[in-house]
Amino acid sequence: MKVTNDLTKALGRKRGELNISVMELARQTGVSRWTLDKILSNRADNINPTTLNKLNGWLYEHV
Repeated sequence: MKVTNDLTKALGRKRGELNISVMELARQTGVSRWTLDKILSNRADNINPTTLNKLNGWLYEHV
């Protein structure tokens, strides 16, 4: 699945609002910190659909 700018922005904003580290975001989402680091720094082109579902689910919980 393609990583969109909207996903990257939403994760970064929500992480900032909650004032949590990448490690804490990894713990809460179940996604590795290395994958999150790539996504948040715009170095990930594609991710697994499972990863996308985990991130979307986490964002939905925090709306």
